[in-house]
Formats: sequence, structure tokens, C-alpha cells
Amino acid sequence: MNRLFGSVRSRATLGATLVVAVALFVTGAAVLQALRSNLTAEAGTQAEGTARAVASELAARTPYDQLSGLGSKSGPVQVVDEDGNLVAASEDLQRISGTVTDRVEPRPSSPSSSPSASASPSQSAPAREDDEDEDDEDDDEDTEAPRSQSTPEDEESEPSLAPGETGRQTTFSSGAATMDDDTADYRFAAVDVQTHDRGLLTVSAGAPLAAEHSAVRTALTVMLIGFPLLAALVAGMTWVVTGRALRPVAGIREEMAAITASEDLKRRVPEPGTHDEIARLARTTNETLAALETSVERQRRFVADASHELRSPIASLRTQLEVAAAHPELLDLDGAVEDTVRLQHLAADLLLLARLDAGERPVDARVDLAALAREEAAGRTGVTVDAESAEVAGSRGQLARVLGNLLDNGRRHARETVSVSVRREGDRAVLAVADDGDGVAEADRERIFERFVRLDAARSRDDGGAGLGLAIARDVAVRHGGTLTVGAAPSGGALFELRLPLA
Repeated sequence: MNRLFGSVRSRATLGATLVVAVALFVTGAAVLQALRSNLTAEAGTQAEGTARAVASELAARTPYDQLSGLGSKSGPVQVVDEDGNLVAASEDLQRISGTVTDRVEPRPSSPSSSPSASASPSQSAPAREDDEDEDDEDDDEDTEAPRSQSTPEDEESEPSLAPGETGRQTTFSSGAATMDDDTADYRFAAVDVQTHDRGLLTVSAGAPLAAEHSAVRTALTVMLIGFPLLAALVAGMTWVVTGRALRPVAGIREEMAAITASEDLKRRVPEPGTHDEIARLARTTNETLAALETSVERQRRFVADASHELRSPIASLRTQLEVAAAHPELLDLDGAVEDTVRLQHLAADLLLLARLDAGERPVDARVDLAALAREEAAGRTGVTVDAESAEVAGSRGQLARVLGNLLDNGRRHARETVSVSVRREGDRAVLAVADDGDGVAEADRERIFERFVRLDAARSRDDGGAGLGLAIARDVAVRHGGTLTVGAAPSGGALFELRLPLA
């Protein structure tokens, strides 16, 4: 299991599938809620329309048995007076819940609000036609008592209604009703109406929620079937796409494994033709392999050159010692000492190069290049110094080694004189060493800083050294954050310039 989900392909597929599944779940829940709310509101609107139609008929003095909303084809309708008595109900209504009352059989109204109690006003309809103003005043007086009997809740929710007026507020509720042995869920709407002859009545009408339930069940069924299929499709597509995208990575890994096994640094990983992160990874890997190949080749060449350089003085010293052992009178003591010193210098150079290659950081000290130039030039013939004070940060010993190597190189190639100067240029200190020799050809001005390089192949090793001095000087300059370059001197010889940041 850990191996399966340890791959990028598996994790990407699992992550994408989980994200899609959560999004589908949230979206599905929101859709179902919106669908249920819309259909419930639509049923409420339908129920409100029925309730207001019945209320309008009641306001127009329509008798209970002639109300059009109480037919068997209509939904459940209840008419309740202000005392809570059911005064009218739909035909075939057998059971109801969720409304003002759960009664289904109408009961006679109280005497104050029953039709019989109001017969006198209804029989005097012609008189009301003759004197409309007086009748309105009589009606207001007749309905004053019922209005005064309304509950505090009704007075807070809606102001008192005038006779024949229907309340603006509608109260919605959900419940169930059984009509003609058919039980279903309904959305009920309750509306108040103030009648002329029957007081304050509340009409409750219901609209079936069968369409809402059916639509929600259908949508839920579609989601339960479609969402898993969609999630599976996303998982499959993600698996395929990530597999195609990561295919070059497998090729890179296989090639790197082959390079590691064969130790052949000339090989390169395949670079895909795309311009994505994997292509950049392949190019970077090849650049790293190229740099590693160059470094390994340089180390091999260094070891070979060092072995070659060490072979000559060791062989010479051994020969002298063997001759001295057989013939003490033939011992060349000066030559043995010279070879020993040469070995010592070569060993010191190799040790310093090894430390530089290992990334040894110079000691953070302040060094005055002018004073250092005068110290190194002292005791050397033909060397002149023209220096102004310039302090740099670094290792005094390593910087002295650089200047010593440059002076030795200058004296080796100069005809008569070597000049040393120190000056400031902006935020840099410049130490220049110039000679009046033949100079360095432009094509060789970078090659001379390579290790074990000698431009004069016919020159004696004893005079020319091992070819490490300039290489060491360049490496020390770089470690100190500076540069070492060679150009043409005004006198025609070589001009070496060491540039270091001022302390």
C-alpha cells in the first residue's frame, strides 16, 4: 500500500479524485437544497393563491357550502373562526396536520359570529343599498367586538382588518393530509380575512409537495449514479495524463541508473521536446553531468600531472642517494638538497590546491596590499614598488603566496625589471605586476592559469617549476571574491592584475 501511494502518479490521481468528489458532494447538496426550496416555495405560492381565493369569497359573503375551494378536486382547505372553531373544510378531508387545527369536521360557530346571528344584517341588504354609509357604520359596530377578542399575537403581527379586507401577511407551514384515503405531504398557507357577517376568519389551504418529492428523488438518484461515474472518469483521466506526463521522468531515472552503474559520464539523459518542468529538469541534469565530467576529467588530469611532476625529482633524488651509497665521494649534496626543496614546494602547492578545491574559506583579516607588496619585493633584485595603501579582507598568507608567485613568474620572464603597483579603483584594490619580457600571446592568456601548463615546452623543469603557481594565484583570487587577469604591459611584457574588494 505504501509503495502504491508513494508514487507521484498515485498521489496526483487520489488528490484529484478527492477534490472532485468533495466538489460534487457540495454542489449536489446545494443543488438539492435549491431545488427543494424552489419547489416548496412554488407549492407555497399555489397554496397562498387558493387561500386568498377562498378568503375573497368569504369577504364577498359567500356561504360556506358554496365556496369553490372546498371541492373534492381542490387541495385541503380549512376555515377557522377567531375562537378556533372549524367552520368549513374541504370535501373528503379525513385527516390533517400542520395547520391551525387538526379537526376535519366543521362545527357550528359561536352565536356572536354564526351566520344565524348575522341573519338580520344580511336580510337588510336592500336597506344597505339605500343607505350605504349607515350600513358601513353598522358593520363596523357589529365587528368591533370580534376584533377586540383577537389575541395579542395577532395584534402584533398584523393591524386590525376592516370588514371585507384580507390580511396581507401569509403564514406558511408544512404538514400532511388525507383526502379520499390518499395521504400526501402538503405546503399550507394561512390567510386572515375580516368578514361582514362572520367576524375574523383564518383560511388555510394546502398545495401538494408530490412534485417536490419526485424532483428531489429523481435528482438524488441521478447524482448517486452520475457522481461516482464522474469521479471514476476523473480518476482514470488523471491516471492517464499523469502517466504520460511522467513518462520522461522514468526515462531520465533509467538513464541515470545506467550512468551510475557504468560510471560513463559521457552519457546524457534524454531531453523531451516539451517546454515544461520535466524538460528543464532533463537539461539541468545534463548540465550537471557535463560539469561532473569536466570535474572528474580535471581531477584525473591533475593526478596524472602531479604524478608526472613528482616522478622526476624523486627519481633524481633516488639516483643521487644510490650513487652516494656506492660511491660516497660522488655525492652531489647541493643537487640532493635542491631536489628535496623542489619536492617540498611541489607538495606544498598540491596541498594548497587540494584545500582550495575543498572550498576552504580564507581567514577574515585585514591586509594592506601596499605593505605586503613591499615585504615580498624586499630582497628580490630588479623589482620596483609603487603602492598606495589599500586594505582588503582575507588571508595574509594566501595573498602573499599569490604575490610571490606573480613575482617569481615575472622574474623568470623579465629581461631586466619587474614593477609592482597598488592603487584604488572605486570599491576595488588593484595590485599589478608587470615585466619587460616577451609577454603572453593573446591566445594563451587563459590557458596559462590551467594547472601544470608551461608555454615554453623546451624550458628546463628546474627553471620553470611545475606550472602550478599561476593556477594557485587564480584560485586564491577567486576565493577572496576577486579576479586575476593577464594582459600586455606598457613595456611590452606581461601585465598581471589582481583585483580584490576593499575591506
